Amino acid sequence: MNPAPIIPGTLDLLVLKAVSLGREHGYGVLLRIQRASHDALLVEQGALYPALARLEQQGLIESEWGVSENNRRAKFYVLTRDGKARLKSDTADWKRFSAALEQVLATPNLEALA
Repeated sequence: MNPAPIIPGTLDLLVLKAVSLGREHGYGVLLRIQRASHDALLVEQGALYPALARLEQQGLIESEWGVSENNRRAKFYVLTRDGKARLKSDTADWKRFSAALEQVLATPNLEALA
């Protein structure tokens, strides 16, 4: 199965969720998303690192330098209190949206509703 593209506007939510699972460096965040989706989602590094920087500028995550499991210097991220609130809010919004989308897609004949 080929990985699905990340739907625009969902990468920040995926990153917040991955970071909420515990302190992690950027590449680890990418792997968490891939593993949690059973490799159905592929996050490009070129999109991930700008997202991490954007979320940090918004005060939703914080970073500190540390040493990775490969003994390399890496920037580790944690979720802030504002990040936890945003994750909760965005998750609720996404669930409402996906439930509504599923209902629309399951409707056999949209013209019959008019």
